[in-house]
Amino acid sequence: MNTAEPKYRITGKSIGLGLTAIALVVLLLAAFNLDLPSIALILVLVTLPLGMIVFGYSSYLGLPIGIKNDGVWTRSLSNRGLSAWIIGVGLTTFYVLLYWFPEILGQGADGAKNYGLIGFFDPLSYAIKGSPASQWFVYGTLYSIAILGLGIKFIFKYRHNRYQFWRTVSVIIAQLVLAYFIPEILEGMNQDKPYFAKDLKYFFPLNYYFFEDWHLNNMMASESGTLGMFYFLWGLVGFLVVTPFLTYFVGKRWYCSWVCGCGGLAETAGDSFRQLSDKSLRSWKLERWLIHGVLAYILIVTGVVLYGYFANSYNFMGLDIYTYFRKPYAFVIGAAFSGVIGVGFYPLLGNRVWCRFGCPMAAYMGIFQRFKSRFRITTNGGQCISCGNCSTYCEQGIDVRWYAQRGQNVIRASCVGCGICSAVCPRGVLKLENGPEEGRINENPIIIGNDGIRLKN
Repeated sequence: MNTAEPKYRITGKSIGLGLTAIALVVLLLAAFNLDLPSIALILVLVTLPLGMIVFGYSSYLGLPIGIKNDGVWTRSLSNRGLSAWIIGVGLTTFYVLLYWFPEILGQGADGAKNYGLIGFFDPLSYAIKGSPASQWFVYGTLYSIAILGLGIKFIFKYRHNRYQFWRTVSVIIAQLVLAYFIPEILEGMNQDKPYFAKDLKYFFPLNYYFFEDWHLNNMMASESGTLGMFYFLWGLVGFLVVTPFLTYFVGKRWYCSWVCGCGGLAETAGDSFRQLSDKSLRSWKLERWLIHGVLAYILIVTGVVLYGYFANSYNFMGLDIYTYFRKPYAFVIGAAFSGVIGVGFYPLLGNRVWCRFGCPMAAYMGIFQRFKSRFRITTNGGQCISCGNCSTYCEQGIDVRWYAQRGQNVIRASCVGCGICSAVCPRGVLKLENGPEEGRINENPIIIGNDGIRLKN
């Protein structure tokens, strides 16, 4: 049988890679402070997402619908090979420069003119918000392009599955509209007013600085007007009402897989690495300690920060609040964990390292999902053939097959409801459902094994 890839598919993928390579080369030249014409920025903004889309379309052109994971354990990119290490090192280096050495990327100090990579994006920043670019504007632009281009590639791959189609469309829109255009445009319209976070989906505790004194003061300052008060009230309602309410009815998937930018990048740019998540019991134990430890940490830091705010003090029990509470959390969790490790280690540890081990928002919603929610993944144990696809491609490291073999509902705090386990199942064993709480946790599942079928006592 001839299994060679058709020439038209190879040609399309080559064109897609070529377009992407052109954009990356231009960005690299800009990073080395070469004087490039303005048309170069337009070239990048067009060829970068277009290259991803053409590559994605060509990868599945002419193939029947269904998920193709052929060769996932033999390719260098998807099995920690040389290309995976190169990408991992490149991403990690970029994040280190972004967080701690933005001047190397071209950030002008003390109001000086930008240069290099950041200066390259100045025209776009002026067009959107009327001011020079910052490292966060450049990052947000590249982040949004990645979710757009690779999100469309994701849709081509999972085009037979309505759930995957609509949640990916939702993630793309949430990133482009809620996280990128609205905040940047509002920032441009209010440059003379105090700064505060304007991403409508960026709730506490993921937004760890929401309750810090400068952020509270800026939102409630008279200069911020009704916009500041709106974001203050929306942040409180989002954390205290919206999040528990929606998590109760549909699980944490409404945020982690439909809205969140971190989850959006993990699902699109990180799709090739989902099988790398550790499924061991040791990893599960580490996950529970780490993610709930981070949640407890941010709650303690927030309590201390609020004490300082209302007591008008910079110290707590003799310790400087910024030095011993705010700064360590921002450095260790807000930058090193969520950025450098959370994204830079995609090709080595899987695409949901941050979501699984560190995100306080995921931990907060996970408590509701585990103990007070209508969401579950139901299983039909009688149809399970133990192929292991569900466990292999669970990005959260859940051994879904273990539940499926027993006909037991998957009720896990860590599940983000991405639905990939259901999508890759060849027998339709798994189904994402919202139902009554009664019977949600079935303690007497059917066990299917070599000794036949029996009920667990």
